[in-house]
Amino acid sequence: MKKNLLFLMSALALCACTSQGDKPSSKSLVLYYSQTSTTQQVAKLLQFKTGADIDSIVCEQPYDGDFNQTIVRCQKEFAENEAPVIQKLTRNVADYDTIYLGYPVWFGTYAQPIAGLIKQVDLSGKVVIPFCTFGSGGLNTSTDKLKAALPGAKLLPGYGVRTARVSAASEELDKFLIQIGVKPGQLPELPSYSDKQPVTDADVEIFNAACGSYPMPLGTPVEVCSRTLDNGTDYEFTVETATPDGNKVRSRIYILVGKEEGAAPEFIMAKR
Repeated sequence: MKKNLLFLMSALALCACTSQGDKPSSKSLVLYYSQTSTTQQVAKLLQFKTGADIDSIVCEQPYDGDFNQTIVRCQKEFAENEAPVIQKLTRNVADYDTIYLGYPVWFGTYAQPIAGLIKQVDLSGKVVIPFCTFGSGGLNTSTDKLKAALPGAKLLPGYGVRTARVSAASEELDKFLIQIGVKPGQLPELPSYSDKQPVTDADVEIFNAACGSYPMPLGTPVEVCSRTLDNGTDYEFTVETATPDGNKVRSRIYILVGKEEGAAPEFIMAKR
C-alpha cells in the first residue's frame, strides 16, 4: 500500500513538472523613458492592465535643460552618432520574454535615451511592444527605426497617444491589448474609409477646429475621407507642406468628431 502511494505521488509530481515544462511562464516588463512624466503615466497604465513588472530608463547625464537646450544636445548627438549613457536598470532584462518599450517622440523618432538603451542592453530574442507619447505623431516613424535598430527582436504593432489627450490612453490601451492578442476579447471590424475627396469649406472648419491651436504648422488640408465608428466620425485629412527647397510633401492628419451633439473635433495623430 505504501509503495503504491509513493508511486502515485511520484507520478503526480512528474506530471506537474512536465506540464510546467511544456508551458514555460512568460514574463513581461514595462521599460520606459519619460522626461515630463507623460510617458510614465502610460507606462503605469500598461503595468496595471498587464500585471507586468516595471522599470525606468535614467540617463547618467539627464536631459534637464529647457526645450532649446534639449534640441541643441540632441542635434549634436545625432551629428556625432552618439547616444547617452544610461544607468544600470533595476530589472534584469534577460529575465523577461516581452518588453513594453515606452518613450516620448523627439524629432520624429524615439527619444535619445532609447538609443542609449539599445546600445547597452541586448534585446535580441525579445518580443518588443513599443508605446509612445508625442505632440503630433511619430508612432510609425519611430517603430520603423526600432525595427532597423533591433533586428534580433520581434516587434509587435505599437501604441501612441498625443500628450494633449493622454487622458484617453486607458480606454485605448484596453483595445490595443486585445488587438495585439495580449488580452482576451474581440474587437469589431473597422469600416473602410470613404473615397478621398477635395476638402470643402465645412471640412476645413473641422480641420481648423481640431488643429488650429497646435503650435507648429501641420500643413494645408487638400483631401479628406471619413468613416463612421461607434464613438463618432473618424476623418483622415491629406495635408500638403512646402519644404525649404520648394517641394510639396504630403502627410495625414487624423481627427475624431464624437457622436455627442456639439462634440468638438479632436486632433488624434499625424502620420508621415
